[in-house]
Amino acid sequence: MKLDKKPDVHWELKAFDELTLLELHDLLRIRLDIFVVEQNCAYSEIDGMDPSCVHVIGSTPEGEIIATARIAPAGSVYEEWSIGRVVVKEGFRKFKLGKELMQISIDYCRKHTDAKTIKIAAQLYLKEFYSSLSFEQISDVYPWDGIDHIDMRLTFALAP
Repeated sequence: MKLDKKPDVHWELKAFDELTLLELHDLLRIRLDIFVVEQNCAYSEIDGMDPSCVHVIGSTPEGEIIATARIAPAGSVYEEWSIGRVVVKEGFRKFKLGKELMQISIDYCRKHTDAKTIKIAAQLYLKEFYSSLSFEQISDVYPWDGIDHIDMRLTFALAP
């Protein structure tokens, strides 16, 4: 599908038990399509963390999920709140939906949790993207499932 203008994206935040079966299917599919197929990285995408997370979903007016992320509470993935599994379908990336998706996720943490910081495991090639959102590198580069990663942290006093 070739898109010439930014689609009208509908954003929702849902706890796991609020997801419909179709939404769960579609958000797992987009994650598998990108993290496993597109990035050619065989790993267990379904890691047991989704039930404790809040899921951010961006969809088109037709209901197609084109972006998603998950917000994990402190003590689940990390000791602090975290955002992960951040994906935007390939044909929609040129519209800067990743930045919009992350800002919605950050705003949720700021307004609806007790988080003072957010920790992420970022693919190294996305360091500048996350830095533009005020995340700072806090680790050396390490391989994770064959892809170079770094840990990054956002402190709300520094957030945009």
